[in-house]
Amino acid sequence: MTHSTFDIITTKKDWDRALERIGDFDFYHTYDYHHIGLKAYQTPTLLKYSQDDFTIALPLLIQKIEGTSYYDATSVYGYAGPISTNLPNDFDNTEFIKRLKLYFENHHIIAVFSRLNPYINNQKSILNNYGNLTQQGSVVNIDITLNADIQRQNYQSRLKTHVNKSRRNCDIKKATSKDDVQEFIAIYYENMKRVNAEDSYFFDKNYFLEILNSTDFESEILLAIDKQTKQIIAGSMFITTNNIVQYHLSGCKNDFLHLMPIKLLIDEMRLIATQRKLHFLNLGGGLGSNNSDTLFRFKSSFSKDFKDFYLWKLIVNKTVYEGLVQNNNVKEDVSYFPKYRFLETAK
Repeated sequence: MTHSTFDIITTKKDWDRALERIGDFDFYHTYDYHHIGLKAYQTPTLLKYSQDDFTIALPLLIQKIEGTSYYDATSVYGYAGPISTNLPNDFDNTEFIKRLKLYFENHHIIAVFSRLNPYINNQKSILNNYGNLTQQGSVVNIDITLNADIQRQNYQSRLKTHVNKSRRNCDIKKATSKDDVQEFIAIYYENMKRVNAEDSYFFDKNYFLEILNSTDFESEILLAIDKQTKQIIAGSMFITTNNIVQYHLSGCKNDFLHLMPIKLLIDEMRLIATQRKLHFLNLGGGLGSNNSDTLFRFKSSFSKDFKDFYLWKLIVNKTVYEGLVQNNNVKEDVSYFPKYRFLETAK
């Protein structure tokens, strides 16, 4: 008879211990990241399933559905999904799904949404045949296990020219003081205004500080300084966990866009990460996972090593779900999930 356990984890001590046991995780899976920028109606929860000598853990944000006695669950901003260790080659997820379904039903959770992580193994086989797994575009990876010169050979020729120009005109330093960080935040906000970003991208100042102060992962901001004016003109935040470096946030002052310093900062991080013998430098995808927009074209000029990016969408209680969609007068052709929250995003 199979022995299995199912734990609902909400404390940092137990969360850290579970991640330490699994080993293969990204910063999006950590306790600290789940609490940074947390909304009042969300409860970070790690669902841990153990059977024989393997373990699966699924991090979620449990959310109250206003005006009802129901909840739903979503993932953090970024790339999350299930993580695991010692999963057998012939893994059968039947028992895991049974326990997960029981948890959702007992806690009145009617729908679950999660972005998956293209760099974490076995995510699709863990969730197989439970809800829908849909490919949502691609993300761009720089394979930093390759020789640094070969990596650069994979750059588009125009990008090489731009990086060379930027190196001639800019110095690079790591943000080390409070003033450096404040300058980066100001530049990031200026950048978001320029591109007319949605309100959700205007993280408050504490968000940046909490990321930098967390000991769950290593975060760093690289700054580009214009040699002529000695001004800080751009910055990029990178976050490293295990063998993965994530290009997280960046910005450039409007007056210095012609120097293309963001390209230089990514190139610099590529060299640093290669020296550190890491494996992946994830640049992410296009806006809304669009593979044909300007953001994706910018990122794909660095590398053609594309990784498929998946979303997991699950309706646990179809009757309640459809009732909420009707109550909120949401049109059938809306692709947002869960549909009944669409009007919240449109405000």
